[in-house]
Amino acid sequence: MKKIKSILALSFIALTIVSCNKEDVADQSNQESLKVTPEVLNKLSSLSLNTSDVQVVKNTKLDGTTEDAFLIEGDIIVTQEQLKNMDLHGGITTEQYRTTNLVTAPKTIKVVGLSGTGTTALTTNMRAGLQAAINRYNSLGLSINFTLTFSSSTTGANIVVRRQTGSAGGVAGFPSGGNPYNSVTLYSGLDTYSTGVNAHVAAHEIGHCIGLRHTDWFSRQSCGQNSNEGTAGVGAIQIPGTPSGYDATSYMRACFGSNETGAFNANDVTALNYLY
Repeated sequence: MKKIKSILALSFIALTIVSCNKEDVADQSNQESLKVTPEVLNKLSSLSLNTSDVQVVKNTKLDGTTEDAFLIEGDIIVTQEQLKNMDLHGGITTEQYRTTNLVTAPKTIKVVGLSGTGTTALTTNMRAGLQAAINRYNSLGLSINFTLTFSSSTTGANIVVRRQTGSAGGVAGFPSGGNPYNSVTLYSGLDTYSTGVNAHVAAHEIGHCIGLRHTDWFSRQSCGQNSNEGTAGVGAIQIPGTPSGYDATSYMRACFGSNETGAFNANDVTALNYLY
């Protein structure tokens, strides 16, 4: 993520706005095997993903190897193969896909926060935020639940949460094959923020891992932008009881403020219960 320098008006006055994007998080590929072609943009648009700033980056996988992938909406990693296989299958919602890009339920998802002395180990603040995020998910009584351990071993983990040097924020990806995306990266700059902000970012990135999308994907309004992508794609379906427009307090906003607590708002809870 990178900090947005400008201060938004109205309800965002005096908030430091932080984006779910960080330019040096996943290194830019110097020799891109992928290209952001019109075909790629058309596919993303058909999936109701924001196409205003699609990049090709070097994504570091859990085994330490790298792969070229698309970075979408600032914090969502999608490989070429994943993009090829993604489809709407019944439409999207304002927050997440109601498609094959969800986790098969019921399921217990094992989360491992990396510990130890290495550079990928979570700090005390990150660990506290991650624990709070997991507790909030589990308190909802969903058909998916989470276990959390802190370890240097990733054996049996469904999601590994790791630290990487960077300004602030995180990155993750969407589920595939009924399983959550297998990693969340939190950037070292988060350690200068409160436990509440750390909980917010951890919950947000885990939200992507289980299939949730940005509530303001169409405009990135929370980032002080207005890259309006128009209405959602063919088959767009709003979750009953959730707003059709901008939700200023959703934990799945594209950008966040320095006063976040990590709490889910009522619309977030409605959406999570609808899906899981």
